[in-house]
Amino acid sequence: MFDSYEQFRADSGWEFGYELLGIRPGDDFNACDLILDRHCQAPAKTALISRTYQGERHEFSFEDMREGAARVASVLEAMGVQRGDRVFVLLEPLPQLFDAIMGTIRLGAIAGPIFAAFGAEAIRDRLQDSGARVLITAAHHLPKVREALQDLPTVEQVLVLGSATLQAGERSLSQLLEGASAEFQPYATAADDPMLLHYSSGTTGKPKGILHAHRAIVGHAITTKVVLDLRPDDIYWCTADPGWVTGTSYGIFGPWANHVTQVAYLGGFMAEKWYEVIEQERVTVWYTSPTALRLLMREGVAVARQRDLSSLRHICSVGEPLNPEVIRWAYEVFGLMVHDTWWQTETGCIQISNYPFMPIKPGSMGRPFAGTEAAVLDCERLEPLRPNQEGLLALRPGWPSMFKTYWANPDAYEAKFRNGWYLTGDRAYMDEEGYFWFVARDDDVINTSGHLLGPFELESVLLQHPAIVEAAAFGVPAEDAGEVAIAYVVLRRDQETGKELLRELRTLIRRQVGSHAVPREIVVTDHLPRTRSGKIMRRVIRARHLGLPTGDLSALEE
Repeated sequence: MFDSYEQFRADSGWEFGYELLGIRPGDDFNACDLILDRHCQAPAKTALISRTYQGERHEFSFEDMREGAARVASVLEAMGVQRGDRVFVLLEPLPQLFDAIMGTIRLGAIAGPIFAAFGAEAIRDRLQDSGARVLITAAHHLPKVREALQDLPTVEQVLVLGSATLQAGERSLSQLLEGASAEFQPYATAADDPMLLHYSSGTTGKPKGILHAHRAIVGHAITTKVVLDLRPDDIYWCTADPGWVTGTSYGIFGPWANHVTQVAYLGGFMAEKWYEVIEQERVTVWYTSPTALRLLMREGVAVARQRDLSSLRHICSVGEPLNPEVIRWAYEVFGLMVHDTWWQTETGCIQISNYPFMPIKPGSMGRPFAGTEAAVLDCERLEPLRPNQEGLLALRPGWPSMFKTYWANPDAYEAKFRNGWYLTGDRAYMDEEGYFWFVARDDDVINTSGHLLGPFELESVLLQHPAIVEAAAFGVPAEDAGEVAIAYVVLRRDQETGKELLRELRTLIRRQVGSHAVPREIVVTDHLPRTRSGKIMRRVIRARHLGLPTGDLSALEE
């Protein structure tokens, strides 16, 4: 769309998101109408390619998805669900999950996706905090759902897909859908009416409910078009589960707002299967995570060489900082640069990115989206700093997909806005060319002997060693230095630990970062705890290392 970043900033902005959707600022709309219904007036086109680990494959048109959403909305309305009620969805990325989320939004209710692998405690926390009235799930989830719902009277109905012996308060959604109308018109919602309630991943504490409005799709639509570079004939695959914000913003709303066919894959991570999906579906644009790319890197180049991956033309990553070593590996394997993107559940859509029309600086977050004002602020005065000075990453409020509030926690919401800025909670610096560089979460920064050390910087150096595939760094108290760094590393499958390896790692860090950054201890482990969305939980590693309580673990992967 653009020849340079400068042209992008001069000629674009959030207003193009409205144009893309055929609306104007100030218009009221229902997101489901703009994402599905308006495309049904065009020639029939595949909206969703659904694949399973076992090899099952089905295609669904935009009209199929519109009808599915309408039937769900009809069922919910007949049950008494009203505008603003919370309907939570606990399903794998099957077509019925897309129907359930879009049907809820179509009715004017608030959809709450829950990651299907969550246990009973995590499910209960979200249902209880949100005051959800309805839960849509599958028969095989009923044991943990029933455990979660004990003494939780706010959930009036559980709608179940599949065959099961149902108990009081449970109804067969499969049967209800058979007699439901497919002509349910989208509810007349205002642009600022709430539509989506996501819970944060809990990397720094108890998950918070983050509420988004229908207007968020303006941000989804234009950032998908520009950052992910989607074109009408693309086959797009976002590997994020819809239980997380990436899986909705860019796994449902963004691509469909652009009338693009997308792939949904039901199955855990396995390099051979992922490469098979790309090859067989001729995926052209791929949005994935640094964790996934590191896992693919761990499997080696030979596995990738067994498949024809030439259909790929654009790769983006999200969820955590992208290490330069991963970018170099991906270029060797795919012949493409990976474009890192930065945003948060609260921001709703991509805010800082490496664009297809801009040179990449490996390890950088990139530059702000047109219409986004980003800055690095002094931690005390909250005023913008000069280039190459580290501080708090902040955004000027007002973009379309900015969250409305933290559910039932207005004080926490107000605390995020100070001195005219939205405080992201991340530390960063900006270089002379306007590229932003992630340092750490504000509470992850290691202050050792007066030097501020970001875990990501240390982890990136460790990942340069050919023996290391995963790394996590954090600070612990020390009488002689205030704090010292500790690093946990995961080795490649064919590597063995030993004093020589640890010596090499310390030398590498000393040479590239400095003596102050050399970890007091490097621990080799088989696994690093991560959230179910793939983010390494440094606070959990730190707590375990110090023998302290780990706090809330509802978002921890099993």
